[in-house]
Amino acid sequence: MKKLLILALLAVGVTLSANAQTNKFSDAALKDVFATLDGTDVTFESVLNKHAGKTIFIDLWASWCKDCREGLPGVKKLQKKYADDDVVFVFLSLDKNKDAWKTGVEKLAIMGDHYFINKGWKGSPFCQDIKLDWIPRYMIVNPKGEIEVYKSIKTDDKTLLKTLKVTK
Repeated sequence: MKKLLILALLAVGVTLSANAQTNKFSDAALKDVFATLDGTDVTFESVLNKHAGKTIFIDLWASWCKDCREGLPGVKKLQKKYADDDVVFVFLSLDKNKDAWKTGVEKLAIMGDHYFINKGWKGSPFCQDIKLDWIPRYMIVNPKGEIEVYKSIKTDDKTLLKTLKVTK
C-alpha cells in the first residue's frame, strides 16, 4: 500500500512538472525570425522590445483557420475596449505563405502589429517553445516582459479577460 501511494505521488509530480508553464520565453524563441508586412525580418525579441513597458496581447492565427476567423470579432472587441490603455495587439501568422498572410490581413481588416512566422508551425523555435498545438492561440505578456497568460483559445476566456482588466 505504501509503495502504491509513493508511486501515485511520483506520477502526480511528474505530470505537474511536465505541464508547468513558464513565464519567460526561451532564448531560441526570442531569436526566432519573423517577417514584417514590409518584407524585413525581425527577431521575436525585437518585437517584445518594441513594446516594452506595455501589455502585449499575442494572437497566433492563420487566414485559412476557421476558428481564427471566428475569433476575430472577439479580438476586435478587445482592441476597441483597450484602445486607450497600454495594450498592444501583435498578430503572428502561421499562413502557408506570405501572400496568403498579407491578403488575409487586408481582407479581414485586422489592425495591429503583424508578423509572419517564417519557419512555420513545425519548424519555428517560438512555436516549439510555447508547445503550440492549436490556433487561434492567445497569450498575454505583461509590461515586465513576463508571460501572464500562456494559453487561451477563446477571447472570452476568464483568465484572459481578468488579466486584461488588471491593466485597465
